[in-house]
Amino acid sequence: MSAPFLSKVIFAEQVADKAGAVAPVENVTAEEGGFDPDDFPDWYRDRVDAEETDDTVSTAPNEEAIRPYFVELAAVQTIDQIAFDAVTVLAGDNGSGKSTLIEALAVAAGFNPEGGSRNLLFSTYDTHSTLADHLTLRWNSRPKWGWFLRAETFYGMASHIARDDDPFGGVAHIFPDLHNKSHGESFLSLAASRFTGKGLYIFDEPEAALSVQGQMALVSLMAASLAKGSQFIISTHSPLFMAFPGAAVFQVDANDGIAAVPFEDLVSTNLWQRFFADPTSFFDRLQRKD
Repeated sequence: MSAPFLSKVIFAEQVADKAGAVAPVENVTAEEGGFDPDDFPDWYRDRVDAEETDDTVSTAPNEEAIRPYFVELAAVQTIDQIAFDAVTVLAGDNGSGKSTLIEALAVAAGFNPEGGSRNLLFSTYDTHSTLADHLTLRWNSRPKWGWFLRAETFYGMASHIARDDDPFGGVAHIFPDLHNKSHGESFLSLAASRFTGKGLYIFDEPEAALSVQGQMALVSLMAASLAKGSQFIISTHSPLFMAFPGAAVFQVDANDGIAAVPFEDLVSTNLWQRFFADPTSFFDRLQRKD
């Protein structure tokens, strides 16, 4: 599989420089890459306030300390670029930096930091880093549609959509009801209504709300969307997404950084294999460690 839209992300040299301050890269506008507001589907574009659309990915100097936390991440220090495929998966332990990377990538691509599309703008609590300011994206072509699905802020996104119920300019009526269902059902309802067309989709731990059956349903939706020319970039703990056929898989490690690793060689894959081979012995070993 080849990447239809986003081909690679390049990290600014300053990000990996332990000794120096972090400086932002040059501005990237929609004319150079990313989304063009005129490319959004009519059913969505016509309901978006044009004043909320900004074609520039902000790269203004930030107000963080000289050395923000992401500079210390091995995944940031040890790599200068990541090449993407039609499906790219970031796997790794908690605290490895994979969600920080996926968030920065989504922001650099023009998505709302807390999830949604490029034009679904809301904020409940601003916690995203400024790593996006230090990334340069290389595009094969600009997608007409896309979505950043972020598990931890899904409730806030659903609440924003529900509140935006103005009969003339609101978006609530063009979305499924995301609150009167279980978390997992809401995830899949949104996916079925928004992720099936050709687009760029960035997921941060989508398995958080889903059972194994739910994950299989989402994988099925992904396959149908890929057949139309979509691209998926996913941060996950789920072996289902890590094993997606043809996916480019990167292991993100808090100490060793990021590297392309086959599914069968991933740390998480080996741990799950050991567990399923002999669950009793697995728990016995854990108890002995205590």
